Amino acid sequence: MTPALLRAKVIAEKGAWIREMITRLRLLPLESPASFQSDSRNPAAAESYLRRALEALFDLGRHILAKGYGQGVSEYKEIARILGQRGILSEKEAEKGMILAGYRNRMVHFYQEVSQYELYEICTRELTDIEELLSALLGWVKAHPELVDQEL
Repeated sequence: MTPALLRAKVIAEKGAWIREMITRLRLLPLESPASFQSDSRNPAAAESYLRRALEALFDLGRHILAKGYGQGVSEYKEIARILGQRGILSEKEAEKGMILAGYRNRMVHFYQEVSQYELYEICTRELTDIEELLSALLGWVKAHPELVDQEL
């Protein structure tokens, strides 16, 4: 794979999508576990929004690696690890990314093990992890404008 310019349109769309999913998560009734679980659609929506936010986050990381470095990576944990190795994410951020990747995989492959209460806890305590990684990726892109095709 040959390095190329990152696409500003892809970066903008992924960033907007992740922010939209986080916004939708925060609009769920999160005042208490009881309010969250009062309607079975709430945990289902939370799971969907969370999974889609995580997938978009790792798709953005994959885009950076594929276009910026010509490096194809398919596994989400590997994306986080290599983003750390390349200095795109700090060591701490890469570790957090690997944890988030593992959680995304758990939601997809071991969905029956993800409890409603666990989803509630993530929605009330962990969403900033996704925002921090998004901010780190976008900050790296902003610091390297020479690597970005600005055409939208």
